[in-house]
Amino acid sequence: MTQKSSIVPEAILQLQRQLEQFRSTQSRRAKLPESLWQSAVELARQYGVFSVASPLRLDYMRLKKRLGGGAITRQNGTKPAFVELTDSEVTPSRDECTIEFEAPSGNKMRVQWKGSVPPDWVSVLRAWRETEG
Repeated sequence: MTQKSSIVPEAILQLQRQLEQFRSTQSRRAKLPESLWQSAVELARQYGVFSVASPLRLDYMRLKKRLGGGAITRQNGTKPAFVELTDSEVTPSRDECTIEFEAPSGNKMRVQWKGSVPPDWVSVLRAWRETEG
């Protein structure tokens, strides 16, 4: 299986440049301005917490808290125990695969699919991570 090169969206790259400029003029322990945090939160809503925190070198949990949890929730505010992600482009075939993941908390996720096109793993793991809270 070949690994896709990750392409960072331009909006994240722009904020990355702003952060680098700020960090180059401040001491290592200086707090980030609220405006930079707000920009990161807005990007995290669009691209996901990990996809923003990683290239910007921001604390994942701090960004997630500022996002307000940002996890998938039901209307009553509770997190679902199960999230189903489907791909309408999977073509039926005899190929079948099952992969299981286990979180440090002990929770497990099992992914089964039929067809030659695998799921979008980034989306699958992001959705699961968000339900782990």
